[in-house]
Amino acid sequence: MNHKVGLVSLGCPKNLVDSEIILGMLKNEKYELTIEHKNADVIIINTCAFIGDAKEEAIMSILEAARYKEEGNLKLLIVTGCLAERYKADICKEIPEVDVVVGTGSIDEIPAIISKGLSGEINERNLYANTPNTVDYLELTRLVTDEKPYSYLKIAEGCSNRCTYCIIPSLRGDFRSRTIENILREANLLAKKGKKEIILVAQDVTRYGTDIYQEKKLVELVRQISKIEEIERIRLLYCYPELIDNELIMEMKNNPKLCKYLDIPIQHISDNVLKAMGRRGNKAYIYDLLARIREQIPGVALRTSLITGFPGETEEDFEELCNFVKESNFEHLGVFAYSKEEGTPAYKMKGQIPQKIKKARREKLMMIQKENVENYNSSRLGHIYDTIVDGVADDGIFYVGRTYAEAPDIDSVIYFTAAEPLDVGMIVPVKILCQDDYDLVGEVQM
Repeated sequence: MNHKVGLVSLGCPKNLVDSEIILGMLKNEKYELTIEHKNADVIIINTCAFIGDAKEEAIMSILEAARYKEEGNLKLLIVTGCLAERYKADICKEIPEVDVVVGTGSIDEIPAIISKGLSGEINERNLYANTPNTVDYLELTRLVTDEKPYSYLKIAEGCSNRCTYCIIPSLRGDFRSRTIENILREANLLAKKGKKEIILVAQDVTRYGTDIYQEKKLVELVRQISKIEEIERIRLLYCYPELIDNELIMEMKNNPKLCKYLDIPIQHISDNVLKAMGRRGNKAYIYDLLARIREQIPGVALRTSLITGFPGETEEDFEELCNFVKESNFEHLGVFAYSKEEGTPAYKMKGQIPQKIKKARREKLMMIQKENVENYNSSRLGHIYDTIVDGVADDGIFYVGRTYAEAPDIDSVIYFTAAEPLDVGMIVPVKILCQDDYDLVGEVQM
């Protein structure tokens, strides 16, 4: 009898890639995959633990799955991903419903662990946590089950930045690039599955190649992927500001397949806060970089993420940040209230700010950004943009898609009508007619 396995994937696109690799391994081992968790013999929860909200979501998902031990067929509950790596001993001790904890360095062992668990041969600590120091598991074939026209492609694992608020290096290890050859092999496989847009992801894509080639290789990688005929768009997530150079800027300007879109996690603009965060850049560099990007790449769409309420952030620091958001006119912006995370240097810093103030500052930034978005969307009215068809909206009337200026899952979308039926993955000219809050509405021009 083939045992049925269900999987819950939480967190970021990088975690989604890991989940698809796990599914690929299970399929190769002839396990039956199911989305009906009531019928599953095994459930795997692939968790995130970046901030407090992610931890809460992971724990709720674990407890939700655990009920199928009483209400369904569940025999083995496995927790993997960042929460498993960060709190491996605590999970084993505090959540008895969990049968096995698998750290981020042991993902490739999951099929063997399931086999042992179902046959009663699991180790007595129920814990598998090798040091995360390779990228070997990323070479395994993913099982891509969705019909979306885009796919994420993880080009590296880990992070060698040591931002004082971030736990990722201790969960994922130092930055480790995959080889260009292995990435191209996966890109070709995704292209053959009908993926038109490839989104390169890593903790810091701009660092790609510096460990195995001793020099930055992102531009070369982009050029190689651009040669794959079926791939029409390449998008980059996430580009740390300190490693964005003129070579990358000019590639984005001149390569028609590389989306004129940069996600640059800046986090703050005050030199005092940036220094406390352990960031390498400073205010002058950031302003100069943004000016160079906008000058060289007309129409570029910029996204960033910011943190409010970092320990020691003064009213003056925050006012500086507000002015920066007003002046820089980011097309897309995410703001997080600082999350105090155990195991990070910032956890013990003096000047911790009350949650109420952190949230109020976040809300103020988002109000400023809303005005930026309204102005940006207004400037797009009447213009025609090549738009990829992601699918049909819930109302069944509109198609939903994105221009080069929107990344999936995190940015706004374009709702549009068409006189003729459209297929997912088509890229069609859409005239923007009006705005609907953060989103836009248009119609195909054929």
